Amino acid sequence: MEPIMAIVVGLLYAAAIYMMLRRSIVKLVIGLMLLSNAANLLIFTSAGMTRGAPPLIPLGSVLPDGAVADPLPQALILTAIVIAFGVLAFAVVLIHRAYNIIRTDNLDQMKDTDT
Repeated sequence: MEPIMAIVVGLLYAAAIYMMLRRSIVKLVIGLMLLSNAANLLIFTSAGMTRGAPPLIPLGSVLPDGAVADPLPQALILTAIVIAFGVLAFAVVLIHRAYNIIRTDNLDQMKDTDT
C-alpha cells in the first residue's frame, strides 16, 4: 500500500506545482490547496500504514498490549489541516478583494498595477 500512496503523493505534488505556475490566481490557490493535501498525505504515509489499537496502557501495565497506532502523525496532520484551512480562507478573501479592485485574475496584469 505504501508504494501506491507514494505515487499518489508524487502526483499531488506535481499537480500542485503545475497549478501554482499558471497565470490565474484562482489556479494558484487550487495548487496551494493540493500542496497542503500532498504534505498531509506524505506525513501520513511516512508514519506507516499499519492498523493498530488505540495507544492506551491497561492498569498495572508498563507497556501497551500488542501493536498500537502512533498518535503523533495524526495530531500533526490535524493541525496542518486547520492551518491549511486558515491559509485558504485568507487567500480566498485576498483574491476576492484583489479582483474587486483590479477586475482581473491574471497575475501578469496584476503585476502591472504596482506603483
